[in-house]
Amino acid sequence: MKKRVMSVAGAFYPLECKQVEEMILEFNKILSQVELPSIKPKAIISPHAGYIYSGFTANVGFRVLANRTPKRIVVVGPSHRVYLEGVSGSFYDLYETPCGALEIDTKFLEELALKFEIKFLPNAHLEHSTETQMPFIKHYFPDAKVVELVYGDIAPLTLAKMFKEILKDEENAIVISTDLSHYYPLKQAEALDMHCIKAVYELSLEELASCEACGKLGVAGMIISAKELGLKSKVLDYRTSADASGDKSAVVGYMSAAFY
Repeated sequence: MKKRVMSVAGAFYPLECKQVEEMILEFNKILSQVELPSIKPKAIISPHAGYIYSGFTANVGFRVLANRTPKRIVVVGPSHRVYLEGVSGSFYDLYETPCGALEIDTKFLEELALKFEIKFLPNAHLEHSTETQMPFIKHYFPDAKVVELVYGDIAPLTLAKMFKEILKDEENAIVISTDLSHYYPLKQAEALDMHCIKAVYELSLEELASCEACGKLGVAGMIISAKELGLKSKVLDYRTSADASGDKSAVVGYMSAAFY
C-alpha cells in the first residue's frame, strides 16, 4: 500500500493525535459561544498556516462543512515548493495523519485524471497547503475518502471545469486551500485582504484581481464554477497572524468561506 506520508507534522500541526484533538477541542470551545450558519456547503475555502495561527479559522470552515457528510473530499492547493504546469494528483492508496490514515479514492482520481490530464509528480505532494487540511478531515469525516490535487501554472477556467465535474456528484465536497496577503503591516494587510473577502462575498473575479493570495487561482476557479452552478457564498471567518502573535509589523491573512 502506497502512503502519502506526513511531511509537515510537528511543524505546521502537532505530530501526536492527542495534541491535534486537544487543539480542535479548544477551537470548538470558543465556537460554542457563536451561532454558526446551518448551510450545507459544496465547497469551502480554508487557510494553511501553522495551526496556532490559522487553525481556528480553518476549523470554522470544517465545522460548517460538517453540516453534511460528504463521502469524498477533494483538497486543492497551490504548489509552494515545486514548479509544475497543470495539476498533480495523489496517486497513493492512503493519506497519513496523526490520528490514522485516510483512504485515497484512486478510482475517482483516475477518472478525473483522464478528463483533465492530471499527472503525478511525487515531490509536489510534500505540500503543506493540502496536508494541513487532512487532520481536520480525519477529525470531522473519518470515513470519507480523499483526493489531493496540487496545482501550479494553470488557467482558473481549467480548474473551474474540474470543480464542476467534481461537484456533479452530490456526495463530493471540495476544500480550496489558500492564505491571503503575506508580511504586510496589519492595516495594509487588512486593506488588501478586504479585496479577497469581497471577491468571495460578491463572486467577483474583478475584485479578486486586487487580492494577494497564494491560492488565488484555486479561489478564481471556485468563483467561476460557483457562478455557473448557481451557488451562493458566505465568508465564515477572517483574522491575521497578529491575533495569535501580537506582532502587527508583518502579518499573514486567513479566511474561511463556504459555497452552498
